[in-house]
Amino acid sequence: MELLRNQRAKPSSSSSRFGLLGLLAVFIFGFLASFSAAEVHYHEFVIEAKPVKRLCRTHTTITVNGQFPGPTLEVRNGDTLVIKAINRAQYNISLHWHGVRQLRNPWADGPEYVTQCPIQPGATFTYRYTIQNQEGTLWWHAHSRWLRATVYGALIIRPKMGSPYPFPTPKREYPVVLGEWWDRNPQDVRKLALYTGAAPNVSDAYTINGQPGDLYRCSNKETMKFQVDSGEKILLRVINAAMNQELFFAVANHKLTVVEADASYTKPFTTSVIMVGPGQTTNVLLTADQTPGRYYMAARAYQTAQNAAFDNTTTTAILEYDSAPCNAKNGKQKSFPLAPVLPQLPAFNDTNTARAFISQVKGLKSKGKVPTKIDKSLFFTVGLGLINCTNPNSPRCQGPNGTRFTASINNISFVFPRRNSLMQAYLQGQQGVFTTDFPSSPLVKFDYTGNVSRGLWQPVHGTKLVKLKYGANVQIVLQDTSIVTTEEHPMHIHGYNFYVVGMGTGNFNPAKDPANFNLIDPPHRNTIGTPPGGWVAVRFVADNPGIWLLHCHIDSHLTWGLATALLVENGVGTLQSVLSPPLDLPRC
Repeated sequence: MELLRNQRAKPSSSSSRFGLLGLLAVFIFGFLASFSAAEVHYHEFVIEAKPVKRLCRTHTTITVNGQFPGPTLEVRNGDTLVIKAINRAQYNISLHWHGVRQLRNPWADGPEYVTQCPIQPGATFTYRYTIQNQEGTLWWHAHSRWLRATVYGALIIRPKMGSPYPFPTPKREYPVVLGEWWDRNPQDVRKLALYTGAAPNVSDAYTINGQPGDLYRCSNKETMKFQVDSGEKILLRVINAAMNQELFFAVANHKLTVVEADASYTKPFTTSVIMVGPGQTTNVLLTADQTPGRYYMAARAYQTAQNAAFDNTTTTAILEYDSAPCNAKNGKQKSFPLAPVLPQLPAFNDTNTARAFISQVKGLKSKGKVPTKIDKSLFFTVGLGLINCTNPNSPRCQGPNGTRFTASINNISFVFPRRNSLMQAYLQGQQGVFTTDFPSSPLVKFDYTGNVSRGLWQPVHGTKLVKLKYGANVQIVLQDTSIVTTEEHPMHIHGYNFYVVGMGTGNFNPAKDPANFNLIDPPHRNTIGTPPGGWVAVRFVADNPGIWLLHCHIDSHLTWGLATALLVENGVGTLQSVLSPPLDLPRC
């Protein structure tokens, strides 16, 4: 800066020199301005049991800062979050910032026994991470057992100051967080399922921002309302925080323009309904272009598993025009709002509508970024399984035909360690916690979506990881199986976004199917569903060192072992290596 002041005091006769210094000054001031615009956001999350009343009953519920759902975090691209988690609950817990890349920083990722040991009751841990080149809607949730049934919230990442959205700026923005509610302790639901080996009891209600809506008992007064003026454009940030269910979502009489999925912008397209899997987010623009009134926004199940019980209820909130007319009652002056209009949602098993929606999602900024030369190709079969019991009639064998439910990838059912976390064991060189011999493809080839021999229904258990070299171009094909039932499995990879380059029905054909891959504008996501009875192919660059969980985001399936982890080795130098662990990292 002193050099620039001296230069201004003694103008040069060389205009080119002056121009160069002027450009330098603009660059320096621009750099400093962008740097100063980044903020550090400090939060305390007090995790504790509080009374929460839903469906006429009050339950002692695990909350964050007494809220259900928990607080919404609002930041900008480039900001840093420092969140002190204080565990005053009776359970071990950890928090995951779903979809945040956590570059070189697995310590802030959160899944218990993977990147950290859980925070024990009475203990604290501070999560520190920076948002790097991400914009849009993500979310955060507990990553311990079934605590995310109530411990979750929205994470909104706006563009840097001065950077506009790549779509018309909305007048208002609303997070719409879809969830599930059990009229009992979700931890007890999980424990019972683990004891009996049967599928867990389904939820009693779905929720929008924690409220079931007025189609359920005792929920009319608390039904969420979203205000809108005639003619204005609003942005709905839709998050599926449900534990075990994909959901259809619509707003009566209104079209939705999809502009973003999983914090990645998409080519805009208009639809009357969206399908959101557990873990996924979808941003939609809505124009208030209907007759002023009250319109339901509603969500209900998209169910792909055959002959499986599911929650077949519908949650609602109300889109209410500020100028909505009212009805007078009995000629008196007091008036009452008109009843809302209910949208037509697809049938619970309408796979065609779900596929049609998914096929329209295209990346806005994917061109030229998709890996074309693959260094590591992985083929993963994903699905359920059954464990045979020596005493099929026992209370612990209440699954189909006296068995116990399980789940696996490549016939290996993942076992989480308990003595240490995977990441801590790796850093410490501790042996016996995990191995890196996870198979790149099934050890036994079979007709994955046909009639599968019962000898292949029971997987082996193990803590096996996939080792990847830093910088490798990776392709993973996720193949659904017909073991027990074909089903859509929303697969999430921690620490990474990936390009969804192809999907299809039946068995993946490596000789023919890649010719139809979309390498031009595929969507960029962190969670994607395997089509029921089909496959999906994703690609990414392994540029984030650490150990990253890959799992089905249906929590009952994760509980049964539908997971593995990617061990991405350090590259060359400090900037390609995992950061040192924080001093307050929990110990097992």
